[in-house]
Amino acid sequence: MLTELGKRLFVGNLPYSSTDAELKDTFSQAGTVESAQIIIEKMTGRSKGFGFVEMATDEEAQKAIEMFNGKNFPDENGRPLVVNEARPMEPRAPRSGGFGGQGGDFGGGF
Repeated sequence: MLTELGKRLFVGNLPYSSTDAELKDTFSQAGTVESAQIIIEKMTGRSKGFGFVEMATDEEAQKAIEMFNGKNFPDENGRPLVVNEARPMEPRAPRSGGFGGQGGDFGGGF
């Protein structure tokens, strides 16, 4: 059963060469796609291998999960897709800067 976020789907194990348009075209087989976005690594500009698809209705989202979860992305011999209901991003612990938190004397010797 889908929640109120049920129309938004997480799609993992995408080939790194996939485009937003290919993702939208593929998922349109299950119904109306309101948006499709592959997540891009900021530093390299390459795909992170996952994205999000928002379907028009909960029913179409459920159909997309049934159609594509565990199936290969079209025309690829890669890993099976992981398609499920997107969950809100969980807060991450703040990253610490510096030298791994070791602190202490750096051996200046002066």
